[in-house]
Amino acid sequence: MNGPEENVNGPEEQEEQLADPAGKVLLITGTSSGIGLATAVAAARAGYTTVATMREPDRARALRGAAEAAGAAVDVRRLDVTDPGSVTDCLDAVHRSYGRLDAVVNNAGVSNSDPTLEMSTEAALRANLEVNFFGVVSVSRAAMPLLRAAGGRLVTVGSVHGVVGQPFNEAYCAAKFAVEGFMEALAPVAAAHGVRVSVVVPGFVPDTGFGVFPDIDRTTIHAASGPYAPTFAGYLDWVGGQGWESAGQPAREVAEVVVRTLRERRPPFRVPTDPWAAAYLAAKLADPDGSAVQALARTWLGRPAPAS
Repeated sequence: MNGPEENVNGPEEQEEQLADPAGKVLLITGTSSGIGLATAVAAARAGYTTVATMREPDRARALRGAAEAAGAAVDVRRLDVTDPGSVTDCLDAVHRSYGRLDAVVNNAGVSNSDPTLEMSTEAALRANLEVNFFGVVSVSRAAMPLLRAAGGRLVTVGSVHGVVGQPFNEAYCAAKFAVEGFMEALAPVAAAHGVRVSVVVPGFVPDTGFGVFPDIDRTTIHAASGPYAPTFAGYLDWVGGQGWESAGQPAREVAEVVVRTLRERRPPFRVPTDPWAAAYLAAKLADPDGSAVQALARTWLGRPAPAS
């Protein structure tokens, strides 16, 4: 698998293989924090004219501060990925301002709010899909005519959760799986019309707060888990011990991979952000009957594989 760490050329030769971002206009969604914020700053430093969007522009203080500290300029605009009118208005305004759009990074997303199917509601599932899947589709659809005109790039921040199903993250996994399938199907069609499509796949990124049930404490959620309480306790032990937290990667490193993918002349479709994510994905992609992933998932729940 071609990951970001596998280029054997030296730094100078690698840089020569990357496209010059000068004069190119990039729009990024979900830039108020985490990967989106880090990507906006990294892209602006690299030379992109960077339109950093978020649902609530009054939350842009952290982004503006980081950009100023990095000596970079960002154009902050409102874009709510769940509101088609907001998407259209933002894209039209960007086109009026700059006359072009060369690249889009779909980054806006929300984490899981309820840990099991039975504890959740259909409304919660739909809300997760609205942001994490339909929001990506809406922005991509609106941007595609401009990207075709520019021979541009469409990069989406996915997740290892979009390839390997994670226990107690059903809604988030459903959305990210949908994004993977949608973009994988779109990529060859878009390429035939001059637009390169890639999905950047990070693992656990601690400074985003994703994957750690940030809105409810462990005691409360465990008490509400009903018949799943022992299983959920095993999962939380794994998360806090040998699981995600031991494989964490800072948002700035993910941002560097996103910007590099934007600049590569022939970027791969799927781009894991570090060797851990690449190895994690390989377990699924080389597992045609699903047994290896199921065995791996049992270890996350503190349960051994059944005797053969």
